[in-house]
Amino acid sequence: MLGTDYILDALAAEGIDHLFMVPGGLIDPFLTALGRQTAIRPIVAAQEGGAAYMADGYARASRKFGTTLCIGGPGLGNTVTPIAAAATDASPLLLLSGEVATYAEGMGFFQDASSQTLDDVEVMKPLTAYSSSVDHPRNLGHLLRRALLEMWKNSRPVHLSLPTDIQIAPIDAKHTRIDLSILHSSYLSMAAAASSLQYFTGAAAGTPPVRIVILAGAGVEHGNGPELLRTFAEKWHIPVATTLRAKGVLPEDHPLSLGVFGYAGTHHSRMALTDAPPDLLLILGSGLNERDTMHWSLKLDPRNTLLVNLSPLVIGQNTSGFGVVADCASYLAWLLEQSPPLAASLESTRAGRAQWLEKILSTPRLQDPENCLSATAPIHPARILTELRKAFPRDGLLLVDSGAHRAFAGHYWTCYEPRSYISATNLGPMGWAIPAAVGVQFARPDRKVAVITGDGCMHMHGPEVATAARYRLPIIFVVINNSALGNVWLRAHTEGPVPDELTTLPDIDWAAFGLSLGCKGTTVRDPADLAAAFADALGNAGPTVIDVKADKNCKTPVADFSAAIAAWSYHE
Repeated sequence: MLGTDYILDALAAEGIDHLFMVPGGLIDPFLTALGRQTAIRPIVAAQEGGAAYMADGYARASRKFGTTLCIGGPGLGNTVTPIAAAATDASPLLLLSGEVATYAEGMGFFQDASSQTLDDVEVMKPLTAYSSSVDHPRNLGHLLRRALLEMWKNSRPVHLSLPTDIQIAPIDAKHTRIDLSILHSSYLSMAAAASSLQYFTGAAAGTPPVRIVILAGAGVEHGNGPELLRTFAEKWHIPVATTLRAKGVLPEDHPLSLGVFGYAGTHHSRMALTDAPPDLLLILGSGLNERDTMHWSLKLDPRNTLLVNLSPLVIGQNTSGFGVVADCASYLAWLLEQSPPLAASLESTRAGRAQWLEKILSTPRLQDPENCLSATAPIHPARILTELRKAFPRDGLLLVDSGAHRAFAGHYWTCYEPRSYISATNLGPMGWAIPAAVGVQFARPDRKVAVITGDGCMHMHGPEVATAARYRLPIIFVVINNSALGNVWLRAHTEGPVPDELTTLPDIDWAAFGLSLGCKGTTVRDPADLAAAFADALGNAGPTVIDVKADKNCKTPVADFSAAIAAWSYHE
C-alpha cells in the first residue's frame, strides 16, 4: 500500500471515522487515497484553523482523538492557535501536514516549509507533545505509532510532517491498534491513597471532619469518574462544586451540587469553599489555575486540603503538604472500597454536614437571578440562556465561546450531564466554538448541539457555519450580538471615547450571513420571541444561525470573582 493508505488504515484501526481537512497541493495524494477507502469520512473546512478546531471538538465529544490534515507552511500556520488551545486543555489531536518531497527541500519549491526553510516541525514543538518529520518510508510506521503514544501519554496534540514522496511511497507494514492500558490511565499511588484516609477519619486533624466539600475538576471526567463521584458524594452526603471546565460532572440540579466555583461561579460554591474554610476540602483533577481557584482566594491548608491529581507538579506547586498522585476515577473507586474504615467518622458527621449544607442551599444560588426573566430590549444575555435551556433537551451538548457570553453561560446555564458543557477554558480563543461544534456533532450525531457565541467570535470563525450547512448538521448557532467586543468593551468604554470606539462593532445581520452560507437565519429582537425561535431551530434538519440583538451594558455575573481579585495580594 502507499503511505497515504497506510495512514488512513491506521486511523481506522484506532477507531477514527472522521478526518477534518483543507485540500492543498502538498496533500494531493490523500485525495485519491480517501476515495479508496470507506472507513473514514473526510470533512472539508473553510480554513485550516477551523479544521483543527473541528478535530478538537470531535476529540472532546467522542473521547477518542481528533485528526486534522492540511498543507505545511501557510496551512500549518493557520492551525497554531487551535493546536495551542488543545494543548492547554489536554485535548488529544493528531495534526498531519503535507510537505515538499525530501529530495526537494531547500531548493526553492513553492510552499517549502521543511527544515531547510521555515521548519514546520520546530514551529510545532513548543505546542505539542511530539513533532517530527517522516524522512524515509521505513520510518512512517514507527513514527506514527510514536506520535500516537506521545499524544495519549501526555494528553496533548502531536504533529507529523509528511513529505509528498513519503505519501506515495510503497509501505510494507500494517498498523495494530494501541492498547491504552499500557499508558497507566488508571494509575493510583497505593501508599499515598492509604495515607489519605487520615483526612476522612480525623486522624490528621484530631476530630472527624463535618464540613466536607469536593471540588471536581476536568480530571474527574475521564473513565467512569462522574459516576464514581456521584456514588461517593451520595454515600456520605458530601456537596460537590466543580470548576467551569468540569461543569455538569455532577448534575447541577442534584441536591448535593454547589455549582461552579471560581470564574462565573455560584454563591453556594463560594460560601462552602471560601467564606469559612471547610474541615476537609477534597480537590479532584483540577490544575488550580486562576479561574478555578477564584483568583487564588481558595486557601490550600495542607491540614485540611487533599489534592488528587495525575500531575505531581500540580500537587507540589499548590501545597507543601500531602497529595495523592492518581487518576481520579481510580482513586474514587478505591475510596468507595474503604467504606468500612470510613463509616465511623463519616456516618457520625452526616447530620452536621446535612445541616450545614441546608443552610447554604437556603440562600440564593445565582447573582441577579431576576435577569433570567428580563423583558428588556435589547435582550439581556441571561434571558437568552434561560430560554434556550427551557427549549433544549436535557442531554443536549452546549458549546460556549470566549467573551462576555462565557461568563453568562457559566453562571446561568444549568448543566445536567457530564461532558455536555464544552468550552476551551484555558487559552480561550475567540470563535473556537463555531467550528468545534461541527466536530462535536459528527462525534455525537445522536445529540442536539448548540453554540453560544458572540458577534466578535463570528468575525473570526463565522464562515465555518458554511461547513455545517455543507454537511447538513442541525447545529443551532446562537449569536449574542451586542455590537461590541463584550468583555473588553465593558472595561474599555469607561476609559474614554477612543477605547469605546475601538471595542465597538457594527451591527451585522448575522441571520442574513448564515442564510447566504446555506443555513437558516433568524433574527430576534424581543425576548418574547426567543422560545419560538429556539423551537423552530430544534426542528430544523440543517443548521440555524439565530442573531439575537443583545444589550452590551449588562454586567457579567462575576461579582464574587471580582471581589476576590480586589482582595488578593501576591504577598499573602
